[in-house]
Amino acid sequence: MLIRKTGAHPILSSEITPRTVYERRREFIRTAAAAALLPAAGGVHAGRADQAAPRAALATRPSPLSTDEPRTSWEDVTGYNNFFEFGTGKSDPAANAHRLRTRPWTVSIEGAVAKPGVYDIDKLLGLAPLEERVYRMRCVEGWSMVIPWVGYSLAELIRRVEPLGDARYIEYVTLADEQQMPGVRSPVLVWPYVEGLRMDEAMHPLTLLTFGLYGEALPNQNGAPVRIVVPWKYGFKSGKSVVAIRFVEKQPMTTWHIAAPREYGFYSNVNPEVAHPRWSQATERRIGEDGFFTRKRKTLMFNGYADQVASLYAGMDLRRYY
Repeated sequence: MLIRKTGAHPILSSEITPRTVYERRREFIRTAAAAALLPAAGGVHAGRADQAAPRAALATRPSPLSTDEPRTSWEDVTGYNNFFEFGTGKSDPAANAHRLRTRPWTVSIEGAVAKPGVYDIDKLLGLAPLEERVYRMRCVEGWSMVIPWVGYSLAELIRRVEPLGDARYIEYVTLADEQQMPGVRSPVLVWPYVEGLRMDEAMHPLTLLTFGLYGEALPNQNGAPVRIVVPWKYGFKSGKSVVAIRFVEKQPMTTWHIAAPREYGFYSNVNPEVAHPRWSQATERRIGEDGFFTRKRKTLMFNGYADQVASLYAGMDLRRYY
């Protein structure tokens, strides 16, 4: 059960001022320089000395589901993040996520399934061939990226655990550890962070169980060691550092919907025709194209994935079910 701390006044993501590109790159350089001084084992870059080293590379195959748009740089993808468990500033995750221990790690499969259980991260990695999926990603704050994720369709895991007939939704829960995640000590949100999908959304081939980006294991600030990526929805639907996936009958109460239900609906599909209560969603700023004369891009319906996913919402009032 989620319990809001009394007296809490959640800080909306929209109210957090983005850092400049220079500050983001400077923060990344500092973080990278510090990492270079840490010990390495077996040719793999290590994190903290008390943390098992992540894989340097993940074997992948290309995916026909990838966009051919130019990719956002590694520096921007790993240096400009929303991950409130490590702080509300865009550079806070890169600065603070070294605290996260990603081994050992397990994901609990719970609820209305024939085969519940606890999966070690390495077992999850081996369930299906890994693909590189280059996806457009759109944040509700109005910025976007193109990211080469590594993973496989979440449907591969779902089929293996055999959902029961009353499993209409999945609810995914992320780590909330005050010792590793300084942001969890703040009442900015109700912890742990919870998100969810309707079952047909979770089973869609585009929904990715994600272990890496740019061919390497996920950096901590990007949701290591495993996250869910849903490219036609705003970024906050793509939960990071997942520790449990629950199969449930009723629509889950999700974290941002609890915090601000008028601003963050359960579906959260990218829709340029539905404005946020305080700003338009009709345009977006692609990170890495930050020039004074660079024009904003038009936001695409379902983030450009309408051909693949629009049928999921046939007959729905997308202004009501936002």
